[in-house]
Amino acid sequence: CFLGPRTRTFFADGQRKVDYILCYNYKKRRISLHRLSLTSQASNGSLPLPSMLRRDTQPELEAGLPEGEESQLSEEEKAMMREEFESGLLEQGLQLERDKESRSQGIGFIRLHVPWATLSREAELQKIKVPVKKSYELRQPQGIAGKIALLYQTLIKPFRPDVPETLNTQSHQNRTKTLSHPFSRDKLHLFEIKSQDILFDYSVRSRIVKEILTRTACTQTCQATGISSLLATGVYNSAFPPHDGSFTRKGGRDQRNDRQLLYEEWANYGVMFKYQPLDLIRKYFGEAIGLYFAWMGVYTRMLVPPSLLGLIVFLYGVLTVNTNVPSQEMCDDSLNFTMCPLCDAVCDYWKLSSVCSLTRASYLFDNGATTLFAIFMSLWAAFFLEHWKRRQMCLKHAWDLTSLEDEEIILLNPNTHTPKHTHTPHYTLSSLSQHAYIKSNCICHMR
Repeated sequence: CFLGPRTRTFFADGQRKVDYILCYNYKKRRISLHRLSLTSQASNGSLPLPSMLRRDTQPELEAGLPEGEESQLSEEEKAMMREEFESGLLEQGLQLERDKESRSQGIGFIRLHVPWATLSREAELQKIKVPVKKSYELRQPQGIAGKIALLYQTLIKPFRPDVPETLNTQSHQNRTKTLSHPFSRDKLHLFEIKSQDILFDYSVRSRIVKEILTRTACTQTCQATGISSLLATGVYNSAFPPHDGSFTRKGGRDQRNDRQLLYEEWANYGVMFKYQPLDLIRKYFGEAIGLYFAWMGVYTRMLVPPSLLGLIVFLYGVLTVNTNVPSQEMCDDSLNFTMCPLCDAVCDYWKLSSVCSLTRASYLFDNGATTLFAIFMSLWAAFFLEHWKRRQMCLKHAWDLTSLEDEEIILLNPNTHTPKHTHTPHYTLSSLSQHAYIKSNCICHMR
């Protein structure tokens, strides 16, 4: 689904931010949804929508599946299910707004916004950590160690992403550590709340909305719970969180939003030699995705030494292939070795010199230096594992994940396909995987 060139990241009032979007197909029909809800109220006991939403459902709409797909539900049934589901979202505390600009395209959009009352309630239930007013200065290295650290930071400065210092915990200038604590509505005076709109990151807001969408049920029109069931039956086509607004072309580099920063300093081949902006990735996608790309970065950098050693082994084979005795004997036509047939009846005798090229090619990769490469890789594997453990603990300390158990950190193994469900939904991918996957796949294309 797409929202067209006139996409807004706020409601029509310009104040409430869009946290999630529901998409569905529709077409003109004779019976309006408003009259349908009134006639079906007496038969199945469904309640009409509150006036806040019923004003937006006065136009005559009808939902349908994309072309080429069939559904066992009629158009009226799907419309009633959407009506009841959206009414349940209102009861959960979300605010809804229909996109009137997309009706000529045959696709309807419903924008969702989570107000502060609902946001604070869900954040407390999910025990989401929020920075408190208490902070402390990290100890600066002194003496020779301090000079070496300063020299190292100077050397790697060209390789650091051009992001604000507040989003770069690895910066030598950012030496302040802010403490965090699970959010509580009874202790608001302890938290660093500059504004209710920016207290929770956008990934947290969309994850909270996803949690509400997952538990909202339709009990009168059908027996379905959660947005996933409605997506499977074709009631909605898709549900996703939007990106940040358009790229900023005016106002200088300081006015760039997070999406533009990620595009220019991460999802761009021109900056492939730079370090990843892990803190910005964590802020935009969440901790699980940030840890995954941190693992990918460590793994990629650690592959450089084996690659160089492998190249040395290959060059050694190229330089010594002419001095290899087995290769010389096989490639010498004057020796005229005749080999027995490889099979009975149909196979003929063959010359040993016919496998000369294959023998030389095999020696390039399997020579005396290969033993050294095997020993190095055994030591490399152990060193890589310990190095990642150290890097992981540094990120857990910087991102306030020190209370998280090791088995609850997912996506550290690249072969992991099904994330585990834990008791701390703030750190799991179960409620984050869908919109993070959509964002990570279109971050380079949505401009």
